[in-house]
Amino acid sequence: MLSSNRLKAADLKRAETYQEQNGGDLVTLLVRLGLVSERDVAEAEAHLLELPLVRTADLPDEAPEFPGISVRFLKQNLILPVSETDDELTVVMANPRDGFAAQALAMASGKQIVRQVGIASEVENGIEKLLGGGRSAMGQIVERLGGESDSDAEDIEHLRDLASEAPVIRLVNLILQRAVEARASDIHIEPFENRLKVRYRIDGVLQEVEAPPASSTAAVISRVKIMAKLNIAERRLPQDGRIMHRVQGKELDLRVSTVPTSHGESVVMRILDRESIVFDFDSLGFDDHIRKSFVKALEMPHGIILVTGPTGSGKTTTLYTALSALNTPERKIITVEDPVEYQLEGINQIQAKASIGLDFSHALRAIVRQDPDVIMIGEMRDLETAKIAIQSALTGHLVLSTVHTNDAASGITRMLDMGVEDYLLTSTVNAILAQRLVRTLDPETREAYELLPEVAAEIGLEKLGERERYTVYRPVANEENPTGYRGRTTILELLTMTDPVRRLVMQHATSGEIQDLAVSEGMRTMYQDGLNKCLQGVTTLDEVLRVTQES
Repeated sequence: MLSSNRLKAADLKRAETYQEQNGGDLVTLLVRLGLVSERDVAEAEAHLLELPLVRTADLPDEAPEFPGISVRFLKQNLILPVSETDDELTVVMANPRDGFAAQALAMASGKQIVRQVGIASEVENGIEKLLGGGRSAMGQIVERLGGESDSDAEDIEHLRDLASEAPVIRLVNLILQRAVEARASDIHIEPFENRLKVRYRIDGVLQEVEAPPASSTAAVISRVKIMAKLNIAERRLPQDGRIMHRVQGKELDLRVSTVPTSHGESVVMRILDRESIVFDFDSLGFDDHIRKSFVKALEMPHGIILVTGPTGSGKTTTLYTALSALNTPERKIITVEDPVEYQLEGINQIQAKASIGLDFSHALRAIVRQDPDVIMIGEMRDLETAKIAIQSALTGHLVLSTVHTNDAASGITRMLDMGVEDYLLTSTVNAILAQRLVRTLDPETREAYELLPEVAAEIGLEKLGERERYTVYRPVANEENPTGYRGRTTILELLTMTDPVRRLVMQHATSGEIQDLAVSEGMRTMYQDGLNKCLQGVTTLDEVLRVTQES
């Protein structure tokens, strides 16, 4: 695991120190301390012992039973019998190194044991499904919960005690663990009259998953609030907090938001996986054409670069990638954000706090006296912020920010609507990048098909260049990946402020007129960029049409 960078040397040393003091199996300790995931351990053991790794999809519908072997023994040692012959019994073991358990099983069954490797949680679920009562891991935890908890309980200490019980802690940890395994970006915990609903946003689409019973609502939500250091006694006002949590060897940063609803508090957790994020234009979906133009705009000594798009379209990640490219010892970079999503080495990041009067405009006034070269503003929210940003650009600073508009050309009209003077806008804005996120196809399962010429003409593929055939791709679902998609990428359009565009801005032209001119000058729209990615097999036509439209 060290050689594959799944385990850090410092973390291994930490686990070894803990083992010397408290004893126990080192591999088990690594998982318990959250330094590696169960899957990492299983894959490493299968490789080292040269044994097959068995996943849930490979388990049989029925398991052989032996009267002399108790289910309790199998649960304690995480061993699941999967098949038998006259002489052999094949078992899936979470710890295939456990020779004592394998020997005991051989004596009880009278057969030679053939070992296979399984992931601990999957083996546990398999035992319960095939040999137990068919309960899931969450069902087993819920069984250990106390009696029903009153969601309107006034006794805060009782609520705090309830949220600190081991089953509740395991329940919340299981929700977080499953979210990480599913590659979710957000966790929604929503109380309703007769049920508690849990949904994960996976690749931008919400999916409902197994949830605890309604009786555990108060305990589960209180546990999340305690982890986020929120006031569990306050249930009438929205609250925001943060959780630093280690899951499956990953250091996660969770942004927590609670709002009061009719049946309790709704909780949303945004998962920021700081270890896996890569600030690289290529991995974000920038092709050579857009990357070169965007980097050229970044290299200008002063001016404003805007990134536009709706909430959750990846604007902040694009800005962070731009800042990483600009981050050199010769430049002083300061940001003001709400909230600060990722910590960037060498960049001064300010967390805006409106509750104490530190909003974007107040923070910006202080920033310009800090002698920065580059300023990043989380969002242009009002005229005051926009005016200070423009003043900063005019006095020799490079300013990066975001606005909420549907396309690049609308970014100009949005600034004019805010009250920014047209002559200031044309003299400061260098480029506007608009973007959306689309789901990417799983390259191992995607399926190619050919579009009819009439369909290709209707959706505008011919504008990208005449060709004999138009081959695009569609998702193919399987048990491992029920959607056929894996991950997301951006579709982009970059509007560069040329002199003809500036003249239109001075005439207060509409966003449509500005876009038409930019396209005639060579700008590729988001829709066209999406079609390009369809032809490359990156995404599907359905995804592009879901987030944009032909213009």
